[in-house]
Amino acid sequence: MPKIFNMDAVKEIEEGIKRWERETLPKSLSRYPERLDRFTTLSDIEVKRVYTPADLKDHNYMEKLGLPGEYPFTRGIHATMYRGRIWTMRMFSGYGSPEDTNKRLKFLIEHGETGLSLAFDYPTLVGIDADDPMAGGEVGRYGDYI
Repeated sequence: MPKIFNMDAVKEIEEGIKRWERETLPKSLSRYPERLDRFTTLSDIEVKRVYTPADLKDHNYMEKLGLPGEYPFTRGIHATMYRGRIWTMRMFSGYGSPEDTNKRLKFLIEHGETGLSLAFDYPTLVGIDADDPMAGGEVGRYGDYI
């Protein structure tokens, strides 16, 4: 495995960071401003916005890891990762009838829910109609009475 710490590789990464800070990061910050001025660990060590090969030896950084908000997206889909937009929070949801479930989902969304997960009974999950003989005894047993 070639060493990442040679002058050509370091220069490419430094240029990549400058381009990222100039082109990718401002777009993300304008849409999702960072939540804090300073991010730290529990030991009050500042967490950088992005880490580079200066922090990681013997690794092909641009090919295998890249930069946040860019292909191959191993650093997340947002340039600021969760600094500007927190991860999707989900509540496992479902009530007896479709009408009750619909009402509950609308309530959750109106109160800030950012993602919904629904539980279905087994026949529904595998595409069997509730009145099919193969669904006997399974309809409504799981999921819809949470």
